[in-house]
Amino acid sequence: MSKLDKDQVVAEFTAAYKAAFGKAPQLEQKPGWFSVDGGKNIRLAELAELGASYSAEKATTASTTKAKPAAEKKAAPAPKTAAKPAKTSKAKGGDGQSAADIWAARLDTKQRQPRGYR
Repeated sequence: MSKLDKDQVVAEFTAAYKAAFGKAPQLEQKPGWFSVDGGKNIRLAELAELGASYSAEKATTASTTKAKPAAEKKAAPAPKTAAKPAKTSKAKGGDGQSAADIWAARLDTKQRQPRGYR
């Protein structure tokens, strides 16, 4: 693992944060830890990864915003004539039986049903 320069990592993170959110972050520094905007404490390596992710998100959003208008012009809106799916029962098994009947069928004769089903 390479040694990270604290000042360089903080400067890169601050620049990426400003580009992503439009404001400067509130970095609170504790011995060995950093807190961004009063959030969870993170180490210097995690701060570097977070700054890189903000830079990567900014690059992907910039490329998708350029591609969006062209895609919107080409794609025609789909008609909303599709039928809604039929509601299905979320409970599996039982076929309309009560909970006590289902438990009675599952358990052996030597076992007792759960409390409230006797």
